[in-house]
Amino acid sequence: MFVLSIIKDTIAVKPHQFGIPAAQALINEINTIYANKVLHDVGLCIAVFDLAEVGEGKVRYGDGCLWYKLTFRMVIFRPFVSEVILAKVKSSDEDGIRLSVGFFDDMYIPLTYLPEPSAFDPNERAYFWLPSAADSGTKPTVHDMLDSQTTERMYIDAGEIVRVRVESDEFYDHEPGPPPKALEGVLVLREQKKAPYTIVCSIAEQGLGPVSWWKNAEIETMDQN
Repeated sequence: MFVLSIIKDTIAVKPHQFGIPAAQALINEINTIYANKVLHDVGLCIAVFDLAEVGEGKVRYGDGCLWYKLTFRMVIFRPFVSEVILAKVKSSDEDGIRLSVGFFDDMYIPLTYLPEPSAFDPNERAYFWLPSAADSGTKPTVHDMLDSQTTERMYIDAGEIVRVRVESDEFYDHEPGPPPKALEGVLVLREQKKAPYTIVCSIAEQGLGPVSWWKNAEIETMDQN
């Protein structure tokens, strides 16, 4: 889930940090610049791991800062494809389920990666799996599933911890567009910006999904034995 990436950059240490060791001042500045930022095709930056190489600090005319050319290693959040991780259900809608790992919320389970058969309950705002229909060997319609007894449904509620498999990830680089035009009396709808980094996950196989499902299954198996 976490990897180390080597990054080269030129970093300025501001005058108010001259009183602390240069290495610590550089780490502070790097974390200020990079932490919680997405690097395209790299991942989400978490924090500096260490400084690999630091050049001699030089003063530039006019700003009073010490500038360092350096190489450092950054802790990056980027789960690899097929990795199984734990996440929390943030919300659900007709398009799928949104997940969170606390510091990162752009993780999604689309409809194609939900267990079969599943349906979205608009009243509960949550998806549910119908094990009895899965065992019957026939695929029910959404209408049939919504007519099922609620006691037969296994819901995936908001706040639940789920075990998911990473299927893919995507980076989106926002290019600056033309400035908005002021049109009198006309409502201009802005296109919603895409997240710079998203992860697509699956719970469509055995052992994945809410952790509580499989804990309960283990308890039932032990009771039967």
